[in-house]
Amino acid sequence: MNPLYSSAEIRAIEHAAAAALPDGVLMQRAGQAGANAALDLLPFSTSKAKVLILAGPGNNGGDALETAAHLAYAGAQVTVLHFPPQSAPSAERAAAMRRAQTSDARFADLDLAMVAGTEWMLVVDGLFGIGLQRPLAGALRELAEAVNGLKCSVLALDLPSGLDADTGAIVGLDGVAIHATHTITFIGNKPGLHTCDGRDYAGLVDVSRLDIDASHFAPARLHLNDVKFFSRHLRARRHNTHKGSYGSVAVIGGARGMSGAPLLAARAALNSGAGRVYALFVEDPLPCDSGQPELMCRLADDFDLGAATLVIGPGLSASRHASELLERAIASGGALLADADALNLLASSPALQTALAQRQASSILTPHPLEAARLLGSTITDVQADRIGAARKLAASLNAHVVLKGSGTVIAAPNGDAVVNTTGNPALATAGTGDVLSGLCGALLAQGWPLWEAALAGVWLHGMAADVLVTEGTGPIGLTAGELIPAIRVALNRMVQHHGR
Repeated sequence: MNPLYSSAEIRAIEHAAAAALPDGVLMQRAGQAGANAALDLLPFSTSKAKVLILAGPGNNGGDALETAAHLAYAGAQVTVLHFPPQSAPSAERAAAMRRAQTSDARFADLDLAMVAGTEWMLVVDGLFGIGLQRPLAGALRELAEAVNGLKCSVLALDLPSGLDADTGAIVGLDGVAIHATHTITFIGNKPGLHTCDGRDYAGLVDVSRLDIDASHFAPARLHLNDVKFFSRHLRARRHNTHKGSYGSVAVIGGARGMSGAPLLAARAALNSGAGRVYALFVEDPLPCDSGQPELMCRLADDFDLGAATLVIGPGLSASRHASELLERAIASGGALLADADALNLLASSPALQTALAQRQASSILTPHPLEAARLLGSTITDVQADRIGAARKLAASLNAHVVLKGSGTVIAAPNGDAVVNTTGNPALATAGTGDVLSGLCGALLAQGWPLWEAALAGVWLHGMAADVLVTEGTGPIGLTAGELIPAIRVALNRMVQHHGR
């Protein structure tokens, strides 16, 4: 189900498949797949369609040459910018070059004025595939920037040039990448297309396995999130139940001046189906939440932390008292989700980290990149340069399920399994949305969901709620965290109706 493969895994699959096939077959199949994807983006009559093909020096360029030949045979007005390899080309790439040269495709020298001044209907990017190690520089950088200034569709072959296939980061600290509207990726899906910069640069992604036999694909440890991963826990509610049937959530936070964060998390928990929800304050508890009077507001010190699923961190502060509460929460025997200030306290205390890693009941951590960097003793740049690796490292070292938030949120388990989420949009880039996610996941845990599935479902629902709101015209600009809560409730109930048992 939606597997993702690293560059090394793709190369191994390609090598094994090529050994069992005649020379050049995979490149020919890739070229045909690229041409088919391109034709889907062109009008029915292709005779006046001006298509620019960028063919780089490696095998990705060979795929582009095959694509150029097919499009020329289909009647498109094809112009090829060809960047030859510095050494002798592979036999299959040389064959692709001959096919392109004997077609009606026109080969042209690089002319940025021509690129910018022509009304292209489509650009096909075949400059670099998964093997790119250095940032685009010189004329190729200028070409990428010129393509990014065009107003036409851009189809990337395998992945947009300049993007790292494994991490989704643009190659180089000041690097550039081609901004594709569509990507046809070959053999298997790549994680870099779906996280970090990938979602901005890859556009709509389609996968062509190039008819490679399934026996060449090993079981994947990385996947795209999918309702199928957690749908068995979606259950319609029986009539003969009561509030105790659906668990209790206690949200611990709300130091002076920060009461909004735990209230957002608590409201999300209540609207996501928890039977009872407590908002526990480090100090000065509110008498009630006037916007959600069903919540029970208490002083955290007076509450039995073993009596509920715990969500700790929203507005918690970094005080000594807050640290003591976190220590008590970790020592409790039930499900625990740590967010926000709880993560910062963990980062500053090796003793708390050790206690967390030794818990009998595992935990969920929901850091954003800065919080993850603090926990890892690194930087945001380091985390974003390898989001999947960072999430896996945290999960293993802290014996926790880690939700590394951001574009293409990564969910990682202590055993190394990881999932990249596909829902969500820039509307979530506002204060409080992380608190809502924490409350949602806490509610699922309270209702008996396993930690892994609760994390997967919580992240998926959180993003889907934002997607629905944006589709309906609310956001992405100016959408607030509180608006997500009723949308999450609607999305959860619809999922139960369609997938529940």
